[in-house]
Amino acid sequence: MVVGKGKRISVSYYALLREQARTSQESLCTQATTARQLYEELRERWGFSLGVDRMQLAINNEFKDWDTQLCDEDEVVFIPPVAGG
Repeated sequence: MVVGKGKRISVSYYALLREQARTSQESLCTQATTARQLYEELRERWGFSLGVDRMQLAINNEFKDWDTQLCDEDEVVFIPPVAGG
């Protein structure tokens, strides 16, 4: 789904975030300039219960800081904590 205007971003969701968004991936357009801003925008839309302090972030297959600037066509993955053993 492509929504709005701005940078085109592909976002992947895993575990709890996938359940809350009811999808594993979406494409969207955003005015967000950082990954943190993008997550907060999506958190408002989907009602995500996790804060950025509880997750990791990857952009274009590399772990990044939440204040990393977003570029057009970035692939963003929000990685929540995963239980297992």
